[in-house]
Amino acid sequence: MKAPAPAPAPDQDAYRPLADRMRPATLAEFIGQEHILGPGKPLRAAIEGGQLHSMVFWGAPGTGKTTLARIIAASCQAQFLSLSAVLGGVKDIREAVAQARQHQEAAQGRGTVLFVDEAHRFNKAQQDAFLPHVESGLVTFIGATTENPSFELNNALLSRLRVYVLKPLPVAALKTALRNSLEDRERGLGGKALEAEDELLELLANAADGDARRALNLLEIAADLTTGGRLEEALVKEVIAGGAGYRRFDKGGDAFYDQISALHKSLRGSAPDAALYWFARLIDGGCDPLYVARRVARMASEDIGNADPRGLRLALDAWETQERLGSPEGELALAQAILFLACAPKSNAVYKAYNAAMEDVKASHSAPVPLHLRNAPTALMKQLGHSKDYRYAHDEPEAYAPNERYFPDGVPERRYYHPTDRGLEIKIAEKLARLRALDEKARE
Repeated sequence: MKAPAPAPAPDQDAYRPLADRMRPATLAEFIGQEHILGPGKPLRAAIEGGQLHSMVFWGAPGTGKTTLARIIAASCQAQFLSLSAVLGGVKDIREAVAQARQHQEAAQGRGTVLFVDEAHRFNKAQQDAFLPHVESGLVTFIGATTENPSFELNNALLSRLRVYVLKPLPVAALKTALRNSLEDRERGLGGKALEAEDELLELLANAADGDARRALNLLEIAADLTTGGRLEEALVKEVIAGGAGYRRFDKGGDAFYDQISALHKSLRGSAPDAALYWFARLIDGGCDPLYVARRVARMASEDIGNADPRGLRLALDAWETQERLGSPEGELALAQAILFLACAPKSNAVYKAYNAAMEDVKASHSAPVPLHLRNAPTALMKQLGHSKDYRYAHDEPEAYAPNERYFPDGVPERRYYHPTDRGLEIKIAEKLARLRALDEKARE
């Protein structure tokens, strides 16, 4: 009896996600990042000329950091070694260096690209372990990070690297990647003869929020759920809804602080609609509303101050409302405060006055309080001259004691607070000018 023929080996590609199967292998296939890879750009020229240098790619997930590192290694015919800083340690670094040394001895001068994903996860000692090998040229270090390298990489390593910023992919680039995957019969979905209208690809591209990997993952899920030969709008929307809340936000990284900065600068710039937009982005991304409340209270003093003191009170009321009501009801009070502050007259006079006074205090000695300003709750203190010759302002005309001195002896009088000509500070400036005129009159 003839033995049955062995079952055909499973197609390994069938088990690889679409995003991995469609990973570009050459610069010609790579989509996006024209600001560093366009014609004549230094990085493109270096890659095409086979001139390797150590670098770090800084960008959001799905922008092509790993893919670009692989393309660079292939274009220079270099060995490609990959480490993950999430899982690896110094032992793994040593093993990679040993492999690089073996390759150098056997490969007639062809180098090694050592790719380190999530490079910011390595601590200082681990980062230092790369230094001698980068310095000697044994490895070309290519790091990938979603965090700001100037904060997360130590200076010794960073000084040996060139930083390239990878931007989130625009909708048009993501649509191109989606269309390519539908048409590619070998790596993509072309074998399924799946059709998709341009509007549906745009929906998927928008939902991916600049992330090519996510765009292809969404398309693959939709393709797997499609029973016919055409993607249907209802199904695509259902797939997108299953991944809702993906907008770029990291609760503590650069994206978080960039959005807080955008909110603050929009409010300071009297742009209420933009300020409201950034507030909505923060809340949509999962930011704690109480954190926003704290920052808004700071903005009320820093950027409005005494031009409209109601701003601080409204910010504190919104903070309290958020604490009492929670989400989502409390966010409306925060939105109210943000809009009020954005529309209020602006003054940083309090902020500047405080900083100037603090600089003087830090730069000088601890001058004693003058006797006439000291507290005198006991007979002994009175005998020592505490509060002697103090002029009680309420007993003076206009409740003001002209030429009374309140700075310490030996410390020159300074004028820190300079009210603006906006909002309530107009009246404050007039009041201070009147008091200074009384000082001048008393000195005559």
